[in-house]
Amino acid sequence: MRILIVEDSNAMRAFVRAALEEGLEAEVNEAASGFEALRILPRERFDLAIVDVNMPDINGLELVAFMRKSEAHRGTKILMISTEAASADRERGLSLGANDYLSKPFTAEALRAKVAELVSKTGKGDASGKDEGGLSDGSG
Repeated sequence: MRILIVEDSNAMRAFVRAALEEGLEAEVNEAASGFEALRILPRERFDLAIVDVNMPDINGLELVAFMRKSEAHRGTKILMISTEAASADRERGLSLGANDYLSKPFTAEALRAKVAELVSKTGKGDASGKDEGGLSDGSG
């Protein structure tokens, strides 16, 4: 499984990476901003992106919208993380195409559980960009 963490806080990025590497067999990549993620995404494919909502330059909501419009990343699972726990913020993220939302602060166990749940929904992801099952999400 390939995971991209997009988070501007060094401490939170390190926490998320440690939580994922401890409990999951995953290749974890990091982006310190939405802009940095936009530089990585054209060259890489990921099974899951963990995206912070509040970032300078390009925020997480803009990044989710970009990924959902991109044919290459439309199938990537997206978990939004944020200190914004209000239901309006959660709904906005989900309406843009995020698969789930986790409010900060959260435990390593809660993060791993969300990741396992997202990945298991469609079985093992295929980061190669190939659609081997011919399945459609119904969007087109």
